[in-house]
Amino acid sequence: MKAYDHTQRGWLQAVMLISAGACTAGGWVNRSEPPVFELLAVLAGVFFVLSWAFGSLTVCDEGARLAVRFGPLPLFRKRIPYAEMTGAEPCRTSFWAGWGIHQTRRGWLWNIAGREAVAISTRKGSTLVGTDDVQGLLTFLKTKIPATAEKKAP
Repeated sequence: MKAYDHTQRGWLQAVMLISAGACTAGGWVNRSEPPVFELLAVLAGVFFVLSWAFGSLTVCDEGARLAVRFGPLPLFRKRIPYAEMTGAEPCRTSFWAGWGIHQTRRGWLWNIAGREAVAISTRKGSTLVGTDDVQGLLTFLKTKIPATAEKKAP
């Protein structure tokens, strides 16, 4: 049994499925116009795949590391070894930081919804993990971050 396993659902999947449906409908209406039909068919496929790739964000313990992955189609994932962690603290992302996976001024952001996150510091930088379970994740990480790293953290 895993010590920590939490999945947060996002609304982005619904938006992408609606977009896929709109592209499919647009392609059907324009089926006699080959370039338009083909473009809309490709876009519908891209939106459909992305809807399943960004439907949720799961954060879980994998023994020696923390796994962060979008899903249910797990195309995008990150693993952070506990031995490399030097600290963890709650934070709030800016409205402009948004959702998804991208670099921010505070580190890499992995977020599916909302603005609450946990900033995980490592020797290589920091990762912001969006979550609707900030206290649960922080409590768990405090048990996994090496004691020597916690003493060095300000």
